[in-house]
Amino acid sequence: MPIVDKPLIQFAVEEAVAAGITDMIFVTGRSKRAIEDHFDKAYELETELDLRGKHDVLALLRNVTPRNINCIFIRQAQALGLGHAVLCAKPIIGEEPFAVLLADDLIDGDPPVMRQMVDAHAFYNCSLLGVQDVVRADTASYGIVASRPVADRLEQVSAIVEKPTPAQAPSTLAVVGRYVLTPRIFHYLENARPGSGGEIQLTDGIAGLLQEQQVLAFRYEGVRYDCGSKLGYLQATVEFGLRHSEVGEQFREYLAARDTTRSEPANVAPLTRLRADSR
Repeated sequence: MPIVDKPLIQFAVEEAVAAGITDMIFVTGRSKRAIEDHFDKAYELETELDLRGKHDVLALLRNVTPRNINCIFIRQAQALGLGHAVLCAKPIIGEEPFAVLLADDLIDGDPPVMRQMVDAHAFYNCSLLGVQDVVRADTASYGIVASRPVADRLEQVSAIVEKPTPAQAPSTLAVVGRYVLTPRIFHYLENARPGSGGEIQLTDGIAGLLQEQQVLAFRYEGVRYDCGSKLGYLQATVEFGLRHSEVGEQFREYLAARDTTRSEPANVAPLTRLRADSR
């Protein structure tokens, strides 16, 4: 799924590259071959662009995957949950710490959010969960942590609950699609009991990890767009469209002209974007 003209998966890879990560492990499901093709080398297309003198487009194509990056693809044969998808990467990751990025959570940060988290991991040497405050009515859509502050933007996690009702949620601090995890998580994923639908939840693995290792909740700096929802996808498209080098100015003029010719309904509230540092 593209935001203007760049697929969401490309944003995730660029964020990982900015964090110094060089091995990209893609865990994909059935019918997701397009992701693998996107990061493959397109010899015929590159030759045609070169012959036509479209060198700017050719440079963009060649920069999809930087030269020092390894792309490794693993097929998750059955959709058995996020925890199972992470577990599929164990043979490649081995005993190294690793990052997990869920591409449908597009997070606009400066520096990029995974860079922030990798730097924090280098100092604290433990697992980190990217978190943000959500309204209590939305807790049933997230993993929610119980925690206490230990430093600026960092909280020590004492418990994590998958999709609790608002009444049962221990807080409103929600885990979003960014993690830095130690390899010990694999032990708990391998021994996790499948829940509803036979799925293995990453949340359950993290809950087990809490029994023996410190886990920190990291309040990243940035704006998150939930592109798994229609509204979040539209918001991201508008925001990134406005800053696009090719069409941004024309798009801004179009929106301004549209605002002057159409009146908004009086009962429509303005959209708000969730920030991880909101209190």
